[in-house]
Amino acid sequence: MNKIPPVDLTRQYKLIREEVGTAVLDILYSGRYIGGTAVTDFEQQFAAYLGVDRAVSCNSGTDALYLALRALKIGAGDEVITTPFTFIATAEAIAAVGAKPVFVDIDPQTFNLDINHLTAAITKQTKAIIPVHLFGQPANMTELMQVAKANHLFVIEDCAQATGAEWAGAKVGTIGDIGCFSFYPTKNLAACGDGGIATTNNPEIAAQMRIVADHGRSDRYYHQVNGINSRLDSIQAAILQVKLAYLDRWNQQRNQLAQQYQKLLENLPGIKLPQVLPAAKSVWNQYTIRVNCQEKSPKLRDKIRQQLGELGITTMVYYPLPLHLQPVYQQLGYQQGNFPIAEQAANEVLSLPMFPELSFAEQQQVVYALKDCLVEVKSYASLS
Repeated sequence: MNKIPPVDLTRQYKLIREEVGTAVLDILYSGRYIGGTAVTDFEQQFAAYLGVDRAVSCNSGTDALYLALRALKIGAGDEVITTPFTFIATAEAIAAVGAKPVFVDIDPQTFNLDINHLTAAITKQTKAIIPVHLFGQPANMTELMQVAKANHLFVIEDCAQATGAEWAGAKVGTIGDIGCFSFYPTKNLAACGDGGIATTNNPEIAAQMRIVADHGRSDRYYHQVNGINSRLDSIQAAILQVKLAYLDRWNQQRNQLAQQYQKLLENLPGIKLPQVLPAAKSVWNQYTIRVNCQEKSPKLRDKIRQQLGELGITTMVYYPLPLHLQPVYQQLGYQQGNFPIAEQAANEVLSLPMFPELSFAEQQQVVYALKDCLVEVKSYASLS
């Protein structure tokens, strides 16, 4: 029986090895390893792909969020609303500019911000909302933008897991004031290292982000603000140019895999399948099911994950502890039970192997193993 990883980066590389090798060697021969046309060309190509006016590349998705907040002049004394069920970078960037992360609970079907809770969380100090398009599925941007506009709030889209996803026909990262993307190696559009980009239709915001990303300077050795060193290097930009041409194809393969999972797992007792909102086009960075927990068996998900591992199938848990319960944010005053939907999700989510090159036979192996594990932990019948 084959071992199946959650993602296999080597399979993708084998498909584009010659193109990537040529692109990297061209950079090495050029001697221009920071900046240059490789970076500017990629920024223009990425902006064109999304249909947005400006794209500012940087060192990571985390830095993209930081640059966005800085460009909007959000800092000490300000509040930014976001989800507690995401990677820490979202809240980390808010804290890094001196602002306060304010969490609201999530929608149990999509894992994204529950728009119904937004208005109650808004105060006089609220300056922005950061929705996270988690696992590749867009948040409900129609309703979110209505709330933001009614309350004069900025919207920064965290698109780290959703490059190419769409809401109501518009690509994520083009709907709010700024879109922030990650090119971490496991993302849909992935570098061979860290990388990120921020997108906007506002030229002033783009200019400010570019200044902050380059040591706060508008010209060599002339510095307007305290900035940071956050640049996408030329080799990563060249690799991303190659991969951008394949992104739609890879996203379509992910969608096909997700639909196959849906059929193979349909009506399987003991689990809940991910749901996509009618206006959303997901790009399935993760395929995340919920393993129904009961009081008598709160660690059922973990038992199943362990047994799948013993069968050679590696799964992931995104995320085992919501942000409001993380030690680093104890000073915010949140307690267990404040966001019950996010807390329940943290106990139940399980991400199955998902990458474009995953074969149907491997998917079948995952599904059959999952069924066996449900029986093995003696929970299959009780959950039906």
